[in-house]
Parts: sequence; structure tokens; C-alpha cells
Amino acid sequence: MGAAVGGLAALGFRGANVTIPHKGAVIPYLDDISGDARLAEAVNTIVVDGDALRGYNTDVEGVRGALLDATGDTLDGERALILGAGGAARAAALALARLGCSLTIANRTPAAAQRLVALIAAGVPGASCDWRPLPDLTAGEVARQRVVVNATSLGMADEGKVPAVLADNVTAGQVVFDAVYASAPTDFLVAARAHGAIVVDGLSMLIRQAAEAFSLWTGVPAPLEVMRDAARR
Repeated sequence: MGAAVGGLAALGFRGANVTIPHKGAVIPYLDDISGDARLAEAVNTIVVDGDALRGYNTDVEGVRGALLDATGDTLDGERALILGAGGAARAAALALARLGCSLTIANRTPAAAQRLVALIAAGVPGASCDWRPLPDLTAGEVARQRVVVNATSLGMADEGKVPAVLADNVTAGQVVFDAVYASAPTDFLVAARAHGAIVVDGLSMLIRQAAEAFSLWTGVPAPLEVMRDAARR
């Protein structure tokens, strides 16, 4: 990997995108990384700056932009529930905490959830963030949220389904975001829409994070509408 990353400048690249499972592994081969990349412990965008390779995490902005595109307003003071504690969850938690949401992390592994709570405390001072073991999550707690996020791979082919305690208890007026991106809505989003929720799919986040990467490489605003049209064909 080091030789491939180091060759970007020699080959004349302006930058590159990095996807799972390499977002963390690429970090040692970069000259520096942005604050969000350091907090999320993940780089998804590399910028070639002369002889230097700089790493960024545009997933945080991808989540923020996709949510605000859907809601049309701020989410300050609202509750948000995040399923998962991995890379996508870290990006979602940072974005939502900065929007002023009070966060609850639901995860099967306590250590990973506790680590994410600590990350938010360090990265967004004053933010409210706690966690629940996933088996302890109740229908009432899900229904009280303004935002519900699936930040796991559940819903992808062969990865299983989002737990019923989430899928069966979203309500009208909630914002339901699924980080899984696919050509068709996931079962979780289909169920959420049937309950009257506002749904945000993973492709919306993908487009927004790509737009941020485009701007980092070129120094100009991304053509969002062109990118949306191309991505949804």
C-alpha cells in the first residue's frame, strides 16, 4: 500500500479516494491528516499538495450535508440515535454533534461504543453523547428520537437486517438515515417511509462527501446537480 500511495504524486494525480477497509490503514503513509480524519481515525480523501500527501475525512461533511438537504433546517437541540460505532458511525456522530444533537450510540460491543462517546467528548466539547447496549434499546427510546441512523453494514447483501426494534418503531416526522448506499432503497428505508418518516439514503451522503473531495482537489465548488444526476442514473 505504501508504494501505491507514495506513487500518487509521481504519476501526476491531484488526489485519490480511499474506501473500506483501507481508510485507517492508509494513515501511516500520509504526511499529515485533517482534524476530522484524526478524530474519525479514517481518511477517505487524499490530496496531493506538491510533494506532500494530505489526508481528509469528507464523510463527516457528507452526513451533515445530506441531513440538511433533507430537513431544510438545523437539528439543534434534537435527539439522535446511531446504530453502530465504526467508521461510518464516527462520521455520523461528529456531524450530528456539531449540528447540536444529543446523541445515543446503540452498539453490541460496549468498548467500541464507549470509545465513540469519548471521541465526541474530545472532538465536540459540550456535546451530549451516551450509549446503550443494543439489546437494551427499547421501542419507546427509538420513537423519542428526531434522527435515527443506521451506520452499520446491516441492510447490505448478505449482511443481515437492521434490528426490528429500529425498523418497526420509527415514526412520522422522524429523519431516518441509512449509510448503506445501493441502487434501490434498503428495507430499513422502505419501512421508515411507510411509517411517514423523512428518509435519507446512503447515496445522498456519498454524493455530498464526493462533492467535498472534488472541492479539495480543484479549489472550486462541486457541480452538485450534475453529480446527483450521474449517481442516480
